[in-house]
Amino acid sequence: MQKQPHYLFNITVIVAALGYFVDIYDLLLFSIIRVPSLTSFGLNTAMVTSAGEKIIIWQMLGLLIGGIIWGITGDKKGRLSVLFGSIILYSIANFANGFVQTTDQYALIRFIAGIGLAGELGAGITLVSELTPKEKRGIATSMVAGVGLLGAVLAFVIKENFPWRTCYFIGGGLGILLLLMRISVFESRMYSDIKKSDVQRGNFLMMFNNGPRFKKYLRSILIGLPTWFVIGVLVTFSKEFGERFGIKEKIDSGKAIMYAYVAIAVGDILIGLISQWFKSRRKALFLYYGITIFFMILFFTSLWNSSASALYWICAGLGFGTGFWAIFVTMGAEQFGTNLRATAATTIPNMVRGMLSILILPLFKGLRGVTDYITAGWVTAIIIMIITIVAAIPISETFNKDLNYIET
Repeated sequence: MQKQPHYLFNITVIVAALGYFVDIYDLLLFSIIRVPSLTSFGLNTAMVTSAGEKIIIWQMLGLLIGGIIWGITGDKKGRLSVLFGSIILYSIANFANGFVQTTDQYALIRFIAGIGLAGELGAGITLVSELTPKEKRGIATSMVAGVGLLGAVLAFVIKENFPWRTCYFIGGGLGILLLLMRISVFESRMYSDIKKSDVQRGNFLMMFNNGPRFKKYLRSILIGLPTWFVIGVLVTFSKEFGERFGIKEKIDSGKAIMYAYVAIAVGDILIGLISQWFKSRRKALFLYYGITIFFMILFFTSLWNSSASALYWICAGLGFGTGFWAIFVTMGAEQFGTNLRATAATTIPNMVRGMLSILILPLFKGLRGVTDYITAGWVTAIIIMIITIVAAIPISETFNKDLNYIET
């Protein structure tokens, strides 16, 4: 198969990275402005916590549903159709978010935004994976994720300087600018070649109608669980944890998220290089699991009567440890053939995000009903890490795998 021009690859990496940058800005914006935005509705502290959990659950359910919609679309209609359609939807939702007046409206718009946001990373990683030489694939996708994750930093900076409604308007404007940049991106030839054939494309049921393929799909989801336990529970609710640890200083959850995402971005870039050095995705993944576990232990043992700065730095350590998002999504793309690759790469990360709504937060909340807040946190952490490691042990190595094949 003839190679596509190198400049198309460079443009695609840049546009995919900027797309994920805007995606992360919008995805994390609610967590960053959760307290000031909900407080402006007249909610007290307890109501801010419960309403925040509700809105995050609805946003993540949107991501779960959107992941399926955009994944199927990416294989049936093409990767570019997702890159254009998803950003239009979440940009409109961003503008609408600036006008919400109630928590129910807030939850509805974040649900719609979640559907739009679900398409960005999977389609971008799929396109970059198919355009990149196999020996450099991990580095390219790590660069996309590393640059993209810095969108959380921009969200915090904007939050510090503008009213919360304006933060959403800015996010919508960034989306429109990115949409104009996407005109320069082309479809991968690998996908274009199979589009001419009569092979089944984007059949989501194929993930479930074959035993080995279903196990591979399920494992690909479960190995990413620590990322959204760390971000969705430990970091997003760091203010609530800090108060129960006896930290007297004011804790800004938005600042904790910024610290975590700067570290995630560094971790995501480095894991691409580490996997190249190891010549293994699995070894790099287990190394990062070890780092995550180390900082989870620090989180629950060293913060009693400590300081806000110590909490922020441990959140950064947790962020670095969960900076395997790029390799995790890349492994998802590499596990499946071209006719199901966008479906896999788009649904897998969004299934993990959706797990925050249907597994992680319900487990955490359920444990809080029978024990204290801190104990519920560390018990949830243990359960999540056991599930993750059990799923990761049998998963196959995908480093240097040839992606030019189809699923039957």
